[in-house]
Amino acid sequence: MFNRIILLCRPGFEKECAGEIMEQANLQSFPAYIQTNEDSAYVSLVSSNELNTRELITKINFRQLIFTRQWLATSKNSLSLPETNRLSDILNTINTFNETFYDVELDYADTNEGKSLSKFCKQFKPHLVNALKKHHLLSAHSRWRLFLFFTDSLNVSIGISAVDNSAPDSMGIPRLKMPGSAPSRSTLKLEEAIHWFLPATQQTQLIRNGMSVVDLGAAPGGWTWQFVKRDCLVTAIDNGPMQKELMQTGMVEHLQTDAFTYAPKKKVDWLVCDMAERPLHVSRLIARWFTNKQCENAIFNLKLPMKKRLATVHECIDLLQQKLTEANIKHTIAAKQLYHDREEITVCILITTKLFHKNTKKKFPQMNADERRYNKL
Repeated sequence: MFNRIILLCRPGFEKECAGEIMEQANLQSFPAYIQTNEDSAYVSLVSSNELNTRELITKINFRQLIFTRQWLATSKNSLSLPETNRLSDILNTINTFNETFYDVELDYADTNEGKSLSKFCKQFKPHLVNALKKHHLLSAHSRWRLFLFFTDSLNVSIGISAVDNSAPDSMGIPRLKMPGSAPSRSTLKLEEAIHWFLPATQQTQLIRNGMSVVDLGAAPGGWTWQFVKRDCLVTAIDNGPMQKELMQTGMVEHLQTDAFTYAPKKKVDWLVCDMAERPLHVSRLIARWFTNKQCENAIFNLKLPMKKRLATVHECIDLLQQKLTEANIKHTIAAKQLYHDREEITVCILITTKLFHKNTKKKFPQMNADERRYNKL
């Protein structure tokens, strides 16, 4: 019986994760309540009257959930496993679903306690995959992904989620390697943002050779580095120093001036910003760049306060929507707390709305990566 949704999130952001899934459940007139613990890194949405959460996770667009990394529809009762022969009880539960599955994901909470399960999950997964194959429960044509969420090695919640309406990476965490030549680890924020917000098939069209970029708060150049790597010309705005090697590429102009008063001489293709400023202050600045027709697209971070974080996100997104709509700018705004973010979210605004992922029956572009993963099972 699918009467619960488990949502994985960043530790410390359970309240925000719970708040937005309750908002979505209310929009679907789905009566439910929340179960969670502080710093647990996951939230449970439980049906109040045993309604099926399997249908709910197909109605809500996963990409609208800012603070959720991954999710699954499951039972509110977890399965207690014996110390030996765990597969038998797990397969008995899976068989009650009456489904085949595209692939299988083994998850745990992103906490120190949860991470202790990493080795167990890696060792257990091949045995589970072999058992699923033996029982003909894996199919390249299935729309469902099978999930096992472990709270410890003897207690698991087993559930499902749609392949095209969940995170493509296990636990919603992309495995990105820190580039050795990048000036700072902040470069991973932008790399993750590019992969998350921009369809894989169109990334080389949206960011291509010769494009113009302004990076507000650029020093030492972590975000600038991502665009230089893609052969773009960057104007870096920051009073601090830029990495010497980055400046030697000849593709960066460094201006030591105020990011809130700087204006480009002509419209640029991309505006990016990762400054430790008040989120509403940054939102007004980004909105001004668009309404003044100074940029075509933007990716930027909003540093969140300690309290009323979800309300702050709504306030900032509403302001951006209002300003761009009043200026008759056709746009789409998407936001996500990425894995490499901390006390912040990342926002992307594109003028061309067709470039964003839609909540349709068609599979998202990430399915190409999923298909390769299935072939390896």
